[in-house]
Amino acid sequence: MTKLTIIGAGSTVFTKNIVVDLLSIEKLKTIEIALMDIDENRLDKTYKLLKVISKKINAKPKLTKHTNRKEALLNADFVQTTIQVGGYKPSTIIDFEIPKKFGLKQTIADTLGIGGIMRGLRSIPVLLDIAKDIIEICPKALWLQYVNPMCTNMIAINKVYPEINCIGLCHSVQGTAEMLAKDLNENIKDIDYLCAGINHMAFYQKFQKKNTGEDLYPKLKSLANKIINDEVISSRTKQKEFYTNKNLHEKVRYEILRCFGYFVTESSEHFAEYVPWFIKKNREDLIDKYKIPIEEYIDRCELNENIWKELDKDIGPIIDQPIKRSNEYASYIIDAVTNNNQTTIYGNIMNKKIINNLPTNCCVEVPCFIDTKGCHPQKIGFLPEHLAGLMRTNINVQLLTAEAAITKKREHIYHAAMLDPLTAANLSIDEIYQMTDEMIEAHGHFLPNYV
Repeated sequence: MTKLTIIGAGSTVFTKNIVVDLLSIEKLKTIEIALMDIDENRLDKTYKLLKVISKKINAKPKLTKHTNRKEALLNADFVQTTIQVGGYKPSTIIDFEIPKKFGLKQTIADTLGIGGIMRGLRSIPVLLDIAKDIIEICPKALWLQYVNPMCTNMIAINKVYPEINCIGLCHSVQGTAEMLAKDLNENIKDIDYLCAGINHMAFYQKFQKKNTGEDLYPKLKSLANKIINDEVISSRTKQKEFYTNKNLHEKVRYEILRCFGYFVTESSEHFAEYVPWFIKKNREDLIDKYKIPIEEYIDRCELNENIWKELDKDIGPIIDQPIKRSNEYASYIIDAVTNNNQTTIYGNIMNKKIINNLPTNCCVEVPCFIDTKGCHPQKIGFLPEHLAGLMRTNINVQLLTAEAAITKKREHIYHAAMLDPLTAANLSIDEIYQMTDEMIEAHGHFLPNYV
């Protein structure tokens, strides 16, 4: 029997989606799923929810729940991680409030920037402990790693445990492709695309019609001018947002398309803090022009807290939601490896001669063919040099954050913060040092001692 261990199963909604995806596959309706979390209340709620949903869709998985990670990993064929070290309170709040004192505004703060750096420093020690357990207990398992900051975490995991079988997963590539299809009034099933780069900063090298081979970039570039000039809005703005009631615009990404010639995978509220051009001190005009939702992640966390409170009272509403397979890659990978239903997904793996003009010690996001033998990344070759150059500004921060987490050297945290595009565009060296010291102190026991 195939076994999946989910570490961080207390992320109830996401866990529910992944399990529903799996149980929609006939050959996986009896899969063994070990649910593991350190929060017993959330774990119990997830377990009960999945029991009810399994019955609803006529599936009979073997569900177990654990607070002991090693116990949960026994005989696992697949491991999934969806953890958040430090949680919304206190850690996410710290990641926003201290930088704000120094005049540094953020939107999401989970990938890059000083918030992304701190999240990486909190996450990596735990992920390395998980990696150690996987190698000792289930060394042949395929690790489906969902925790952000994706590239930073993957770099650290693979540097310390290069033998581990791990692939980083995100939904930004397929999600953005679907958005672009809607923006162009096309059916995503009719679109052929190729994307490559680093997580949250990969670019579509090709976006065209399958049957005719028509290049859709000219239409996207024409649309970009209209979106920037407020003549039309992206399809994403028209949709009801899951996290907040804000209308999230896509002006930042369409501006990047105009300037760089290619469309990037991660949302505008994310991307605005990966570069130095959109969020600046005393430039509210830029915030307004590009509709940048400052502290968007705080709003998302507050909404998720409220969702959890309601779920803690009554799981009925989530049970009554329509049962359908999501676009998350986990179930497709497990199905391909277990049942040889071959598929191609976009995965985050180390750059072993995959993208020639990015560092060999970085993590890249590229198409990966999956079958019973595992993951086979597609060689990309050279990216357009201006795109590779933009990615390297983020890779610098990722490498130094991973190095800081592994070596416990405080100087590398300063280096990462000084080289971060958004931080460097807004703060002096003295301010960066002071802010970093305050954040390290505030995160307390969630961080190891740095020397």
